[in-house]
Amino acid sequence: MEIAAVDALAELARQEQSDIVTSAYGIQDLSFGAQYLIPKPFDPRLIVKIAPAVARAAMAAGVATRPIEDMDAYQQHLQQFVYHSGTIMKPIFAVARSTAADKKRIVFCEGEEERILRAVQIIVDEKIAYPILVGRPAVIEQRIARFGLRLIPGQDCKIVNPEYDERYRDYWQTYYKKMARKGITEQLAKVEMRRRTTLIGAMLVHKGEADGMICGTISTTHRHLHFIDQIIGKRPECSVYAAMNGLILPGRQIFLVDTHVNVDPTPSELAEITLMAAEEVSRFGIEPKIALLSHSNFGSSNAPSAQKMREVLAILQERAPGLDVDGEMHGDCALDERLRREILPDSTFKGEANLLVLPNIDAANISYNLLKTIAGNNIAIGPILLGAAKPVHILTESATVRRIINMAALVVADVVAASREMG
Repeated sequence: MEIAAVDALAELARQEQSDIVTSAYGIQDLSFGAQYLIPKPFDPRLIVKIAPAVARAAMAAGVATRPIEDMDAYQQHLQQFVYHSGTIMKPIFAVARSTAADKKRIVFCEGEEERILRAVQIIVDEKIAYPILVGRPAVIEQRIARFGLRLIPGQDCKIVNPEYDERYRDYWQTYYKKMARKGITEQLAKVEMRRRTTLIGAMLVHKGEADGMICGTISTTHRHLHFIDQIIGKRPECSVYAAMNGLILPGRQIFLVDTHVNVDPTPSELAEITLMAAEEVSRFGIEPKIALLSHSNFGSSNAPSAQKMREVLAILQERAPGLDVDGEMHGDCALDERLRREILPDSTFKGEANLLVLPNIDAANISYNLLKTIAGNNIAIGPILLGAAKPVHILTESATVRRIINMAALVVADVVAASREMG
């Protein structure tokens, strides 16, 4: 068992460095050699590498009193101690790793970015998807070597070069035909199809050469959504996009909408966003319990924003009478059933809310970032783009490697769900 532990340590030392270790030690190019012989103690992969190796050795030697029957399940269980989003993401990863997923092709529009490359290495290792990286091949290959990654372009992943690709003519012409009456000239279509990696990624999905897409680690949500809307567009039944974020907080998980897209949605739009968000929350294996938040508490104010949330409730009760939703209410009432019953004993809403709907982007985005930083240890899922016709998501510049991996798994699950609906 000691030899197994040593072998596991030696194997891990030769692998690329974890982004968590890189952040903790401030060393960007830490790799195996004279200055680095064993893994750093902050490396989160130690538990998922050493414990299974020792367990296998114990079983092989016949000294294990409780042999592990399903080693894969055991390793997935250990992941929960490393990544706190593991429990809530478990049903998503189960779909992503299933035979139905069959290595779905996921485009990463910022393929040269360090976090993307580190995430893609893990995505390949865990057999979540087949990555397509948009970026200059020479730059990507140089950075793979610099970060000590094991990716082999052409085998583990595919690179789409924005500077030259045989599909370029077809792509810019398709873009021009779509946008000719919306201010896009032939010349601009040619230029945009060279320099906008999100546009290239969206075109890959549109042409059926990729199944889903992730972008957003550079620039703003609205810049990326602009090209997604031009090429991919909304689902037929949707009239609005929205962004939902999940937070892993002490003792609870909550989702918030709309954190990044709509500045001041109308009651009708907010009701539609709520229904889309409730559907998405259900995919995590969680029954949505929805609180419509406001500075007003069950009619204590008649301000326009309070009236808006009351109207949202009326629309939802008409369109989805079985939905567990109430409002308008204060945030503490949403999360504290005892307090809510003191104020409104006849509320039909039971338990603690797990989906918070806020009246505008200021309230949603501020609440999300405060909770993420103060209570959530920056452990978040999303942003999850709601309303798009294809499985695409727009991350933020603060996205961590693990969040990118989580979102890649979610895109694959989206693709699998869509194919099941069609077939």
